[in-house]
Amino acid sequence: MHLNSPNPAFRGVTARLLIITLFLLAMILTISGEAFAHAVAEGDKGYIQEITGVNLIAFLYLGAKHMVTGYDHILFLLGVIFFLYKMKHIGIYVSLFAIGHSTTMLAGVYFNFGINSYLIDAIIGLSIVYKALDNMGAYQRWFGVQPDTKAATLIFGFFHGFGLSSKILDYEISPDGLLPNLLAFNVGVEAGQLLALGAILIVMGFWRRTPSFFKHAFTANVVILAAGFLLIGYQLTGYAVT
Repeated sequence: MHLNSPNPAFRGVTARLLIITLFLLAMILTISGEAFAHAVAEGDKGYIQEITGVNLIAFLYLGAKHMVTGYDHILFLLGVIFFLYKMKHIGIYVSLFAIGHSTTMLAGVYFNFGINSYLIDAIIGLSIVYKALDNMGAYQRWFGVQPDTKAATLIFGFFHGFGLSSKILDYEISPDGLLPNLLAFNVGVEAGQLLALGAILIVMGFWRRTPSFFKHAFTANVVILAAGFLLIGYQLTGYAVT
């Protein structure tokens, strides 16, 4: 479902919601530069560099922590499930995202293939923009077509995985125990994804039962859109000056 209705309530942004939106964006702008990157925390970076051998529990924890605190993942997932009501449909899309994310994260690290962190994070920002516009019905209005949302979720999942693999490669993870540690990390990522998804679904479930859902759904996607553009701009600026 998309916000395709001619009803102005879908497109109107009240003064109060506009103020809230601007406030949230201002808070995002004040976050340190590292928080914008698809990064592993500095403390975790040091830990990854120092340990050797098989450390399944540690990498499970690191993977789950990355997903739960990864706002770029969460924004994309929020956009993906925004108008999905049936668990069957949610499961399909989340599985496609997980397949894409897991494939490139594991392959990128194992085969030592990375992409510039700024560029890959800009593409991740683009995935957020894409999904917000899709939810707003922009492609149908502008081009008269509806992109294949399943294919897009899988493809952007590949890029999200490359975002993490590029960072892990920067931290020079030990080759001793590499494969089991990566598998444990990936299991942790998927567990964290389920935790984040569960929290999103609980909040969305309550919101969808209120009259304000359809009234403010367009505005919510405008906020998601703005966050995606902000991430793109920040990462491209970082790429240009480094």
